[in-house]
Amino acid sequence: MKARRMAECSAICLVAFLIMCCASQVTSDGLNHQYKAGDIIPLYANKAGPFRNPSETYAYNDLPYCPPDQVEQKKESLGEVLNGYRLVSTAYKLDFLVEKESEVACKKKLTKEEVSQFRAAVAHDYYFQMYYDDLPIWAFIGKVEDKHYDGGIVEQYHLFTHLEFEILYNTGHVIEITLRTHPIYVVELTEDEEVDVEFTYTVRWKETDSLFEKRIDKYLSTLPYHRRVHWFAVMNSCLTVLIVLGCLLTFYVRVLKKDINKYASDEELFGNQEETGWKSIHGDVFRYPKHKSLFAAAIGSGTQLFVLVNAALPLGTILLLLSIWLFGASPLLLCGGIAGRNSGSDLQAPCRTTKCPREIPTLRWYRGTLPQMAVAGILPFGVIYVETYYLLASIWGHRFYVIYGILLIVFIILVIITAFVTVALTYFQLAAEDHEWWWRSFFCGGSTGLFIYGYCLYYYYRRSDMSGFLQTSFFFGYMGCICYGIFLMLGTIGFRTSLLFVRHIYGSIKCE
Repeated sequence: MKARRMAECSAICLVAFLIMCCASQVTSDGLNHQYKAGDIIPLYANKAGPFRNPSETYAYNDLPYCPPDQVEQKKESLGEVLNGYRLVSTAYKLDFLVEKESEVACKKKLTKEEVSQFRAAVAHDYYFQMYYDDLPIWAFIGKVEDKHYDGGIVEQYHLFTHLEFEILYNTGHVIEITLRTHPIYVVELTEDEEVDVEFTYTVRWKETDSLFEKRIDKYLSTLPYHRRVHWFAVMNSCLTVLIVLGCLLTFYVRVLKKDINKYASDEELFGNQEETGWKSIHGDVFRYPKHKSLFAAAIGSGTQLFVLVNAALPLGTILLLLSIWLFGASPLLLCGGIAGRNSGSDLQAPCRTTKCPREIPTLRWYRGTLPQMAVAGILPFGVIYVETYYLLASIWGHRFYVIYGILLIVFIILVIITAFVTVALTYFQLAAEDHEWWWRSFFCGGSTGLFIYGYCLYYYYRRSDMSGFLQTSFFFGYMGCICYGIFLMLGTIGFRTSLLFVRHIYGSIKCE
């Protein structure tokens, strides 16, 4: 009897589940982006801010537009929250396939304070952003015109009051939406006095053959010229890698291999000769550097950043991310530190380290740390500077970055060039009988991060229109953190490749 009741309950649940599945296939809503004529599709306002400072944004409702009868806030995903989205409903009604001509959204009397607020926004080229069926649209708030008056020029501030929406659709799907402001429908805001405003809008629908699956391509496409520039930069970077690789192979065959063969020969032939060059410091080359705890921390941080590069943030809630950090990353970091301390062994060097460090001879100025860092950083930066511009333009501008395949190729080339250049400079340092190569290899490898930060200065003042104290501190603060991370990551690559190189050459010779 009990089994029979369980079977009946299971059958009822199965039927209910099938009914829900069938209902979900015919329901038109925003989840599957499938609509029928007359369905309500909300138009959400996101943000507003000066066009020249894309990262300086404010809520749309901070401007004195008239709100709808009932303000609704869209439930954002974690990605939208992290991007600073604050989507709220507007007074514009854009129902599916419903056309409107000069429809009144709202009427409002602007106070002197609101007129002043709008005028300041127009003077700073404010734009606003909206979303319709998850598609972004933009428009400027107003315009400034120069009017000749009594032999002089007076600036007039105009607020756009009419919006024109043109929406393309295909079999129940919204494919594309464009927004235009009408230059005739404006209100002058030059004087600080109350003014009556009537906000109106027009909606037009047009059918298209474009597929719903490709509707995002409009926002992700790049100009053919930009693609040619990208591929030209990649080809130039690959050519640079081949040239550097050829030079290093030639150097290894003609110079380094000759030294190794000479030092690896029977010592009786060279017993009466004084050791010179990089062999003479074999007793000091594997001596731990100064501030070795700080050095180990820097190498560990750089290794972690290198492993995490082109990794994506998981979607979820902020609480989930906080839980991952509290109960995942932090305990693993602690356990890793304890395990490394307890299980760590001494450096197994191919040469015995002497008790007293060898005196380093006086070197020329160009063999100092700063000149070597300049030499080590300029070549890798020359490989990536074109891609750096497009990245900055997408992060701090209005561009969309979509060519991630090229970005991966450039990153691989950057790693290879950094390793090659650092190894070469490490050899020159050892050949000059300077055994303090640990920190030097780390600094030389990471110096590209300093060049990138220097390029940020150039980009901010010459290639962007950003200004203001907050925008300046925001830009250089964030880019400073990013470039510091790049410094740690590339510095780790430089040290580890130099360590492999030093082990190789000193393991190939006979040492006392």
